[in-house]
Amino acid sequence: MAGFLCDTFFYAVCVLFIGASILVRLKGFQKLTSIEEALHLLLKSLKLEPLKTVNVPLAEALNRVLAENIVAEEDLPRFDRSAVDGYAVRAEDTFGASQFKPKILRRVAGGEIKNGEAKQVWTGNPLPRNANAVVMLEHVKLLKDEIEVWVAVAPGENVSRKGEDVTKGEVAVKAGTRLKPHHLGLIAALGKSQVPVYKKPKVAILATGSELVEVGKTPGEDQVFEVNRLVIASMCRELDAQPLDLGIAKDDINDISEKIKLGLKKADMVVTTGGTSVGVSDLVPSAINSLGKPGVIVHGVAMRPAMPTALAVINNKPIIVLSGNPVAAMFGFEVFARPLILKMLRVEHEFRPIVKARLTRRTTTALGRKTFVRVRVFQRKDEVYAEPISARGSGIISTMTEANGYVIVPENREGLEEGETVLVHLFDTVEAAGENV
Repeated sequence: MAGFLCDTFFYAVCVLFIGASILVRLKGFQKLTSIEEALHLLLKSLKLEPLKTVNVPLAEALNRVLAENIVAEEDLPRFDRSAVDGYAVRAEDTFGASQFKPKILRRVAGGEIKNGEAKQVWTGNPLPRNANAVVMLEHVKLLKDEIEVWVAVAPGENVSRKGEDVTKGEVAVKAGTRLKPHHLGLIAALGKSQVPVYKKPKVAILATGSELVEVGKTPGEDQVFEVNRLVIASMCRELDAQPLDLGIAKDDINDISEKIKLGLKKADMVVTTGGTSVGVSDLVPSAINSLGKPGVIVHGVAMRPAMPTALAVINNKPIIVLSGNPVAAMFGFEVFARPLILKMLRVEHEFRPIVKARLTRRTTTALGRKTFVRVRVFQRKDEVYAEPISARGSGIISTMTEANGYVIVPENREGLEEGETVLVHLFDTVEAAGENV
């Protein structure tokens, strides 16, 4: 009987302890960390190693990040050349020319012109010796062996001077630049067929939750399609990072920890979605802490959406733990994973385009949290407006498809007023609106 009473007492204590632990978790986050402090703590806990570099063909370098300065080995242009289709001339021979009193110049075909002569050139052609200007074709009349010049040109007019674009020894494109079509054109003009770029940082992506099912499969009665991996992978590709799919982990701490461990082995960074709140099945922070130190360094951020975001470091690799709600996951990635990937790529400054807009209606927010208000930005006549999208929850992904930007409301504001001028961070193009919008 005594043994039975001891066992019963021990069982009761265990139930009370487990119940108390659950109640503590369900009480919510006791402390929220500001975005700035959270980023500071994350970077302080990391020692980011430079990514390796690789040479890639110029035709495959679009959107890659340049790893070394591109230095001009010669002047660009390499010689004085015509900037238009027309006739190379000595500018002095055209002074005083007009339609009523044209100047007559002899046409020649050699590599040199003399007083009173002109040579036909096309855009990009080198200027003949002694020429210092070009008269556009539409300003001359062709005669048999001569031309009538109807306008006067100044020395250097319609001429691209040697070294005008880039001079020999000058840095044409700086390291850390994300290569766009115009950068590729300039590099090609310098005669380079390959460029050194940083290798793509690998980002392992894991979704957690027993309620999740792969897109394309038949969901059970209580299951939902998993979309976060696709969204996060796409956001990685936008930044020139390489996503690695870790699949879906059930609400099992061993399954979660094993998949995260695999991600840490294969990738430079791990991003998880789901399982980061304070419910009984939110196991991701515990799974991370079981893998090593320092583990989770921030859990709960003073932002909305994405408050349950957690940040962790294992083996000097960052783990960004995002909410399972799609919109919250996207904003958590925007605020924490995006700047981290840019740091890995040594990109100094790459911000979302920002426009000023007038708010179409009042929007309310909570004190103490930095709030990201989704907005639809449109232009009507010469004015740009921002229309707040009704925030029906961080799981409603259509609020992102309706929006093309967001406004950040600081922690010390309880909202924004109608007609107030705001700064909008764009993730899509500004709409053109008619008079009735």
